[in-house]
Amino acid sequence: MGMMKEFKEFAVKGNLIDIAVGFVMGAAFAKVTSTFINGIVMPFVGLIAGKDVSEWKFVLKAAEMNAEGAETAAEVAVTYGAFISVVIELTIIAFVMFMLVKGINSLKKKEEAAPAAPPAPTKEETLLTEIRDLLSKQ
Repeated sequence: MGMMKEFKEFAVKGNLIDIAVGFVMGAAFAKVTSTFINGIVMPFVGLIAGKDVSEWKFVLKAAEMNAEGAETAAEVAVTYGAFISVVIELTIIAFVMFMLVKGINSLKKKEEAAPAAPPAPTKEETLLTEIRDLLSKQ
């Protein structure tokens, strides 16, 4: 029974919930980024290059066809266009994460830079200050 209690405390403590929320947000961010790359960025790259980037490939062996035009052996190709697309996506995600961490760090620095209020004087310090003031009046 002790192990279940420990697990319940661990799960409810917040760390596990924070990790779960981060994971879900990361998955959603990945989907948004992937859609942005494939729907907006890559068409412009394809327009400049003349064809869709995902179709870029280096054919090692062409597909073989029979007399009827049916494919008898599949094409063997290195599809480097898909790799380039993923590298562009990774670069954009890394840049966004860099900007996010940079923003969070600058907020933390501002919080640290805010001076803490000086501690209130102790009873002894207050009493000594009163004594000093009384002696200086004489």
